[in-house]
Amino acid sequence: TMAAAESSLSIVEYFRGEDGYRCGYCKNETGNLSHGMWAHSMTVQDYQDLIDRGWRRSGKYVYKPIMNKTCCPQYTIRCQALHFQTSKSHKKVLKKMLKFISKGDVSKVMGGEEPMDSHIEDVVACSYEYRNESHVSQAELKLLSVDHRERAETEDKDKEQMKEEVNVKKVESSSLQIHVAKGTPVPGEPSHSTKIVHALPKPGKGADLNKPPCRKAKDIRKERKLQKLLQNQMCTCEGSPLQAGDQVLLLQNSKSKPNQPKTVEDFIFASLPDDAAHKLEVRLVPVSFEDPQFKSSFSQSAALFAKYQMAIHKDAPSDCDENEFTRFLCDSPLEAENLPNGPDCGYGSFHQQYWLDGKIIAVGVIDILPYCVSSVYLYYDPDYSFLSLGVYSALREIAFTRQLHEKAPDLCFYYMGFYIHSCPKMRYKGQYRPSDLLCPETYVWIPIEQCLPLLEHSKYCRFNQDVKAVDDGRIKELGRVRVLHKGTIMPYSVYKKRRKGPSDEASVHQYASLVGQTCSERMLLFRS
Repeated sequence: TMAAAESSLSIVEYFRGEDGYRCGYCKNETGNLSHGMWAHSMTVQDYQDLIDRGWRRSGKYVYKPIMNKTCCPQYTIRCQALHFQTSKSHKKVLKKMLKFISKGDVSKVMGGEEPMDSHIEDVVACSYEYRNESHVSQAELKLLSVDHRERAETEDKDKEQMKEEVNVKKVESSSLQIHVAKGTPVPGEPSHSTKIVHALPKPGKGADLNKPPCRKAKDIRKERKLQKLLQNQMCTCEGSPLQAGDQVLLLQNSKSKPNQPKTVEDFIFASLPDDAAHKLEVRLVPVSFEDPQFKSSFSQSAALFAKYQMAIHKDAPSDCDENEFTRFLCDSPLEAENLPNGPDCGYGSFHQQYWLDGKIIAVGVIDILPYCVSSVYLYYDPDYSFLSLGVYSALREIAFTRQLHEKAPDLCFYYMGFYIHSCPKMRYKGQYRPSDLLCPETYVWIPIEQCLPLLEHSKYCRFNQDVKAVDDGRIKELGRVRVLHKGTIMPYSVYKKRRKGPSDEASVHQYASLVGQTCSERMLLFRS
């Protein structure tokens, strides 16, 4: 009946964060401190505003670390998806996937990529809190408890994206690699150039001092491109060597946009050969038992989750059965919403399924919100860990965010959950640039480059360097907080007069200051 009170409103039960619980990052038994609330329902706008104040959900439980007290402070991190720059290691992962799909090549070189975790960490961060609350059953609040020591060499990460009805941009496969025939003489080029590209030093001998010093791969690639262009130009030049200036011009004209780095989309939508070894399809499925695609793939998806949890996080089978899977990754408080200026798929909670040759190999759990795609969790088939699916899915989710932006102009960020600087294994999230961290005191976004030096100095930091700045969303009028009492919506000022028993003002004030004035006036705070 409670949810039926008004389904288009957020209804929450607030728990004061007092006791400390075990930390999934540093293993401190009581150091993990957070505030929490049980969300019976929540609008996407309220959740967007909450994550912009440092909250985050795990299933229907929404929690906010007590930043200046908790052992491992968790800073909300977002990537500016529209300005995202792929790093060298990101490109490696994208190329590896392309090669695997087109040729079936499996270069199982472990390591080399950044380590990957998945959002199980964030869940552990609030496991077992408030288990003595009588009004919500222990089963509801019990969150996955996980031992992370095993995670060191696993690579799994938190993200994922891409809709199946995607407009495939054709990228000439020839532009992926430029090959130059060995020993092709090129006017004005020293003859050793091809040797450097192809000669490998003998094992254990180190650099060969008889050869010229190594050059940057980028320079070699430039040179190869120039060689190829020169070959194509030979007929027009009739063998006369080009001047250095002409060479530069030739290189510049060879690209439609000079020196445009490749985008994630260039890799994801690269045209594949007709005889590609594999077929990869990414499906966006709304998390709803009403949805036929969600229902028909549920068992396979749940089985994959169990396989992943047991292999990567060493869960007991009972900790990752279908009930746990449902509670953790299918139960969401978010109300699905469709708006004319929103994305075609609507807002709400989704599973992005990666189907390889007709079988699910990974699932990215995401929330699509008014200003962002928020990554909740990723699980994948451990047999395919050589594909670095954590990094790959994160890059797909960034591309997906950009795709949604075309239709929904406000949607332009990719939220990666929490950045935990004090836990080195969690720092990989800072490698998706440009990204920002949320100031835990004033709730403004600060570029990560400015935050890192401060975090080296102290694990808890106010990132906003304007000393006078305050939290603009702070609580100003407690009486205006909305309350749901005995099925009736009323302002706190009215409820306070009706309330029997000791005053709950301290608790309500704490709640309102954490969710902020705007949310406190929109959401319904349940009072028994």
